Amino acid sequence: MSSDLLILIAAVVVSWLIFTWLVTVLKATVKTAILMGLLVLGLQILFGIGMTDLWGPVQSFLSQIWEKGEKLLAPFFGK
Repeated sequence: MSSDLLILIAAVVVSWLIFTWLVTVLKATVKTAILMGLLVLGLQILFGIGMTDLWGPVQSFLSQIWEKGEKLLAPFFGK
């Protein structure tokens, strides 16, 4: 009986810790998404810079990083 109660208490504590961590992560994610949306909206309103204008350089940067990573990892994959 005593070990069952101890296991139940431990499970409740672990569940609570995971729940609070999840809420914290979700709050941070929503806050970041709202701030990014406001930033893009501000750039659009103030300077006329749209999402496509922002996505082009980001896509170019990511493709360069991808190519460098492929070259760096090629010896490990036998290419």
